[in-house]
Amino acid sequence: MDRQTEAKAASAMNWTSWLPLRAMSGWTTKDLNGDLAAGITLAAIAIPEQMATARLGGFAPEIGFFAFVAGSVAFALFGANRHLSLGADSTITPLFAGGLALIATSGSPHYLALASMLALMVGLLVTLSGVFRLGWIADLLSVPVTTGFLAGISVHIIVSQLPGLLGLPPESGETLRRVGEIAANLHLTNPWSLVLGAGVFAIVFFSERISPRIPAALIGMVLATLAVIVFGLKDRGVEVLGALPNGLPTAALPLVSIEDAQSLVPLSLLIAIVVMVQTAATSRSFVPPDGEAADINRDFVGAGAGSIVSGLFGAFAVNSSPPRTAIVAQTGGRSQLSGLIAAAIVLALGAFGGSLLANVPQAALAGVLMFVAQHILRWQVFANVYRQAPVEFLLILVTMVAIVVLPIETGVAIGIGLSLLHGIWGSTRAQPIALAQVPGTSIWWPPSGSSPGNQLSGVVVAAFQAPLSFVNADRFKRGLLDLIDARDQSVKLVVLEASNIVEIDYTAAQALIETIRHCRDKGAVFAVARMESLRAMNALRRFGIADMVGQHRIFHSVDDAIKSLGPGEPQQQKQDGMP
Repeated sequence: MDRQTEAKAASAMNWTSWLPLRAMSGWTTKDLNGDLAAGITLAAIAIPEQMATARLGGFAPEIGFFAFVAGSVAFALFGANRHLSLGADSTITPLFAGGLALIATSGSPHYLALASMLALMVGLLVTLSGVFRLGWIADLLSVPVTTGFLAGISVHIIVSQLPGLLGLPPESGETLRRVGEIAANLHLTNPWSLVLGAGVFAIVFFSERISPRIPAALIGMVLATLAVIVFGLKDRGVEVLGALPNGLPTAALPLVSIEDAQSLVPLSLLIAIVVMVQTAATSRSFVPPDGEAADINRDFVGAGAGSIVSGLFGAFAVNSSPPRTAIVAQTGGRSQLSGLIAAAIVLALGAFGGSLLANVPQAALAGVLMFVAQHILRWQVFANVYRQAPVEFLLILVTMVAIVVLPIETGVAIGIGLSLLHGIWGSTRAQPIALAQVPGTSIWWPPSGSSPGNQLSGVVVAAFQAPLSFVNADRFKRGLLDLIDARDQSVKLVVLEASNIVEIDYTAAQALIETIRHCRDKGAVFAVARMESLRAMNALRRFGIADMVGQHRIFHSVDDAIKSLGPGEPQQQKQDGMP
């Protein structure tokens, strides 16, 4: 096959990778049983979860059904992952509910219209991120910051659901004020509501430890509903949902003003980042058994399309769900047909079965969300980070406190900022280190007290274990010059071992140029070895450093540089003489 034919084949393959229903490719009738079982199980788990999550955001329960259907159908059409489940999600719902509550009254027509517009904006941002292959955005949040974010969200869920669990009047406002009001009203607790909610929580909690495939939330909700009917608990102060309206939503653009849309821009950016982080993590965790690599960018397109469709049908932004995705994978799901089957069941319930949900107690949904709240608390990560990285543990605490105490979108923004600052801080700590030759080999390695290694008289071999950028350029220059000046003998050769330098920006290039000039002023030759990054090599050429050093002084290994330019033979370095 000639190059032109290969190019055409590659181009065709690239186009086919963006065709709809990619997550159904290769499907055969042999996969039907697995998808059918997974779809029914997914629906049984999604029904109570979607109702509860919708209530968490201040929406009618059936809106959660429509969000799930929109997310499932859109992702089946445009996503790549065969198992990923998209729908209403408790991670982002408190985030956008808190933001929207600052603009409109929760549950009002204005609130619903803003939520739909926000879904369109989030969907557009996530979709464009996939189209333009911006999957790296998913790495903006470090694990400690993500853990703190989820912990803060968990607190919000618990505080918001305590009134429903205890049978108290719903509270609104800042989290700490709501905690105070709940504490002041504890004597008004309805014991029947508490028993129902705690019972549902216990059923879900212990069932998951037996098997996550058990639709425990649905079982708990059915039992709680039967208890309400049999024991007449409505007459004892237990709040129920009431009959839900039957029917299907119609597609329409939400009617909001330009000013309102503009006010949603910061919130949409934050939610889009969270959706991308969670979608990428879910997609990478559940790859097909045939070894097919996760296509994060295509999954962004599917997730974004889900929010767009959801917004057009009057619902809210959707997100990928790791627990529901795990259920699909564990129950034999083979493709996105399982999600479509679940969507059809949920749609039928929302369209025709509203009366079946009339006696569902509010406390039962609160119990489901209480389980979700404790489930997203990553206790193991808390313990590991505290033990292994105390400084990063502070990131968990600060992010969690910021999300609980401050407006939730402000807390998320602080978490993202802390994550980025922590990454930058790590780069600023890098400094040049002197390498020594491992005796009897051609390997140059950082020396240690037990193995000082060999040094060459008149030769400095230094490494920098980070990208070279403006945040560490001065530290690199001063550190390397100190290594050179610290030698008590005349330095004739300086070799920069550059295997870890994957990028060089303008500021760092100027620092490197000044370092090379300093070496020349001292009569030393400057060489570069093991620069494996193509971006870094291009930077050397772009900034004129390659010509300044000379192409004949850029080597594949330190050993090659020493053999070509070194002034002498290796000498055993004394323990106390290492720079």
